[in-house]
Amino acid sequence: MSNHKKYKFAIAGAGFSGAVLARELVTNLPCEVVIFEERNHIGGNCHTSRDKESGVMVHRYGPHIFNTNIEEVWDYIHQFCKMGTYIHQVKANTSKGIFSLPINLNTINEIYNKRLTPEEAKEFILQEIDSTIEDPKNFEEVALISVGKLIYETLIRDYSTKQWGCHPKELPAEVVKRLPVRFNYNNNYHKSKFVGIPENGYTNIIENILNHPNITVKLNCIASRNLTEEFDHLFYCGPIDKFYNYKFGQLGYRTVFWKEFIHNGDYQGISQMNYTEMNPEYTRIIEHKHFTPWENHEKSFCSIEYSKETTKDDIPYYPKRLKEDLVKFNNYKGHAIEVESKISFLGRLATYRYLDMDKTIFEAIQFSKEFIASLGSNKRPIFPNQDL
Repeated sequence: MSNHKKYKFAIAGAGFSGAVLARELVTNLPCEVVIFEERNHIGGNCHTSRDKESGVMVHRYGPHIFNTNIEEVWDYIHQFCKMGTYIHQVKANTSKGIFSLPINLNTINEIYNKRLTPEEAKEFILQEIDSTIEDPKNFEEVALISVGKLIYETLIRDYSTKQWGCHPKELPAEVVKRLPVRFNYNNNYHKSKFVGIPENGYTNIIENILNHPNITVKLNCIASRNLTEEFDHLFYCGPIDKFYNYKFGQLGYRTVFWKEFIHNGDYQGISQMNYTEMNPEYTRIIEHKHFTPWENHEKSFCSIEYSKETTKDDIPYYPKRLKEDLVKFNNYKGHAIEVESKISFLGRLATYRYLDMDKTIFEAIQFSKEFIASLGSNKRPIFPNQDL
């Protein structure tokens, strides 16, 4: 590629969306890219770093397990890291005992104190579910037709209330079409074809993706539309409502925060323990050293996770996507499509969707192709094609 920098692009956000987009642009175009990251580190919410006291690699913004069925993404990520073998298992801690998640034959037999075979369990759950609900109107009804009252009340109702800040009756059925139940003893949380955790952490992946002479990263910098005066195009990967100064209202998110502690030895024997009743107030405890079974640590770094409503001063995590939220987002999206020509919106916060890491990477790759193809015309893509 010629060293002549024909284009100059700005990207807001140094998470997976911004980093992959930057790499694809400089790989396939004569250009230079400047990334503006308002935090003091790259990696977004996937940021990892080692705790000095324990030596454990810590998922600073909650656990991230890389899993995908998209072989293209799996091959892509391997250019920038070595994936360690990891199987994610989760337990639910309740006053009635500790149960296996996701819901499987272990869970059913544990909760009901049974010794059911797979076929017997299928028949048993059919008798437990609420057959009077034909068209579920909310999350609670989805649960009742999927797993029945006892499992719902033991593992789902209170946990969802703590997580989302409202009763499952108030959550739309679209939150989940149907709760999956496995009629075998498979405790592997993920069913994806490819699963792993990067041996050197996620921030190291982002560092390697951004390791290109035509990419510059500026930390502690907030991007604004004024960048379009200096750059040919701005790709914004932050909250779209914040970008427009909340002119159509603030979008609903849940955020999380943690209380962290060091434990001598092994604290809970597993990376994730969910607390599925209203007491205690926290939702789960994460023990980070179990994410790297290839490492040995005498001490353990643990995070007690709490969920709360997001204010303008909080980091948004999980889009609530209630009906009123989607109305607001569509107002933002329609406004952007109408007025923007040098700004595009990409990623979880800018498109107000929950995106797993693999979908984020895939969408950034596809969007870069669409954008590059558009350079021969006067019209640039403003949002990614969400049908991908």
